Amino acid sequence: MPWYDEAVFYHIYPLGLLGAPRQNPYGEPRHRLPELVPWLDHLSDLGVTALYIGPLFQSVGHGYETCDYRLVDTRLGTNDDLRDLVAAAHDRGIRVVLDGVFNHVGRDFFAFRDLLEHREASPYRDWFCNVDFGGDNSYGDGLSYDTWGGYDLLVKLNQRNPAVRDYLLDAVRMWVAEFDIDGIRLDAADVLDFDFMHALRAVANAVKPDFWLMGEVIHGEYSRWVNGDTLHAVTNYSLHKALYSGHNDHNYFEIAHTVKRNYDMGGDRVDGLRLYNFVDNHDVDRIWTKLDDKRHFEPVHVLMYTLPGTPSVYYGSEFAIEGKRTPYADDMLRPALDLADFRDSPSAALIAALGAIRRETPALSYGEYRELALTNRQYAFARTLEGGDSAIVSVNNDDSPATVTVDALGRPAYTGALTGRTARAHDGVVDLPMEACSGEVWRPADGAAGEGAADSGAAAAAEAAREAQRRMREDAERRCAEEESRAAEARAAEQELLDRAREAVAREADDGEGRETPELSMDFLLGHERPFEDMTVQELQLSVLAQMAMRGPVTEQMRRDVAENTYHDSLVNWAKSFN
Repeated sequence: MPWYDEAVFYHIYPLGLLGAPRQNPYGEPRHRLPELVPWLDHLSDLGVTALYIGPLFQSVGHGYETCDYRLVDTRLGTNDDLRDLVAAAHDRGIRVVLDGVFNHVGRDFFAFRDLLEHREASPYRDWFCNVDFGGDNSYGDGLSYDTWGGYDLLVKLNQRNPAVRDYLLDAVRMWVAEFDIDGIRLDAADVLDFDFMHALRAVANAVKPDFWLMGEVIHGEYSRWVNGDTLHAVTNYSLHKALYSGHNDHNYFEIAHTVKRNYDMGGDRVDGLRLYNFVDNHDVDRIWTKLDDKRHFEPVHVLMYTLPGTPSVYYGSEFAIEGKRTPYADDMLRPALDLADFRDSPSAALIAALGAIRRETPALSYGEYRELALTNRQYAFARTLEGGDSAIVSVNNDDSPATVTVDALGRPAYTGALTGRTARAHDGVVDLPMEACSGEVWRPADGAAGEGAADSGAAAAAEAAREAQRRMREDAERRCAEEESRAAEARAAEQELLDRAREAVAREADDGEGRETPELSMDFLLGHERPFEDMTVQELQLSVLAQMAMRGPVTEQMRRDVAENTYHDSLVNWAKSFN
């Protein structure tokens, strides 16, 4: 079997993790890549067998505006640094997959610079899509071109041009020859030319046995990309969404439906459609941030490690760190981290336990999927190998313990790999107990094992898994309590400010010399219900008073200043100034 069929991945965004500057100064190389060697030992502890790392090659800023496919980004180091890092990973039995950004380039790419300089006379004018010398762009170049996502800094390559195709494929050959990589993750694969992907698959088949191609695909029929002629796998964004929203909404039907749809797409065979499973990455909010109930961290990861597909952990999420993108930046998703800050992490211990369970349970990599039980709050399924290994997985998103009764699959008993519990079959079924907000991987406990006996190594592993699960729950409950306490303090402070604002407005109404004061909500006074421009002068005066009161005592002089200002435009600007 190829290595990637049973791989557990770890995803690193190196420019972020290593604290590289946001913009490339194109100066002397800074040797940051060697700092990742200690992380390789951390990956081994987690049971990781493959590293996806990127982007790595010379670029302008965030890394996906490549300007040199043959030179490691000087903010990270040199080609020698990357070669040594890959060798160190291989020494630990960890495969290495790089980012391949082949859909577009940065504006400092040599061919684009030539196009800007020589325009119609450039030999590279056909390297890019839909170049129009009568158009323009946000840089004022006096020409326009196709981009990725409407960003002029990402210039779309014409992959149908044989010269472009050969240039990119030669880069892949060079990466294998010089760095000994084991695969490529294709950025923006959902907009790559299919003929180019066919050519890339032919190169992959030739450069190295079991060379892996995985594509970034957000939406669509995954089987269009995953087949014997194009890619081996794509990103499973449909499951990513279902895993967190299915827990937030207490709706396991969403997860089960997503799994069944993907499984059907692969012809109801586990090897029919290999997908890359994840709960977060460098483009989406961290899983800890997305979960309403942090205790669901456990069942979410149990599912990611046991459902059909290849599991992947994004750096730092094994420590349950926060991270939320903003409309303008992804920096919070890509922080610099120091391993020393996360020693003895309960969540990392849980991830390590799941990595060991997957390694020791071939059915989780190769077994067929069969749904056994499903409600909004409990879900169980089997992963079975014909005539061989099997496992049952159960998860519970409820606040209370639960038990599901499922087909015992002809086995007399099962042992929980995380809890060490034994569940015995009766009348062809088995009752599987679960704690609140938990998950379990049940493995057959035949013969003596059914009586609770086990060799010392298995017993030690089970005990470590139980301890990891216990500590993770305690940590999640503690952090939930802390967050709720902070939220309660914030609500109390907000209420105090609102009460102060209401008092100020009420005093103004009492002193209003008989004028009628409308019933105004605080949302209205703060401009949330109607634009300030649409308010009357009196409403604006009350809004200004309310916002003053939320920031401290309102003096008589302040009240007089507001009352004497009867100019609508001035009051609008005044009300807006508090935001």
